[in-house]
Amino acid sequence: MAAEAADIDALPVEEKHKALLRLCVKVTEHAYKVTDEDIDELRAAGLSDDEILEGVFVACQFNAIDRLADTFGLYELMQLREQ
Repeated sequence: MAAEAADIDALPVEEKHKALLRLCVKVTEHAYKVTDEDIDELRAAGLSDDEILEGVFVACQFNAIDRLADTFGLYELMQLREQ
């Protein structure tokens, strides 16, 4: 389940990083809806292109691993091993 906006707002991090987290949620839920304006807003918030790239890359990698685990039932396998 993706983070809720209130969860992000409550984090003790700089506003620019909250903005990046919001974009990562958008990437997770609706990557095809990410626009140039979304990226421009992050730049305006004070993030460099490298910071934006790194944040989105991490979100994408996490999403990929999560989908692999879901596809192959890895969570269920780990639960069986722990019994």
